[in-house]
Amino acid sequence: MPFVNIRITKEGATADQKRRLIEGVTDLLADVLGKNRKTTFVIIDEVDTDNWGIGGESVTELRGK
Repeated sequence: MPFVNIRITKEGATADQKRRLIEGVTDLLADVLGKNRKTTFVIIDEVDTDNWGIGGESVTELRGK
């Protein structure tokens, strides 16, 4: 029973893009590892750019430069 957690910054990923991510990850696990699609869980967490840091700065700060 695979569980995959995808974290992306909250910047307007569409419902279709998220659906494609869920479908694609599920297909990948089925194709590569032979996992059952019906018992594969994919969760997408969207994180505010203020709460995502890289190299000591938030993504909001980095994108503002």
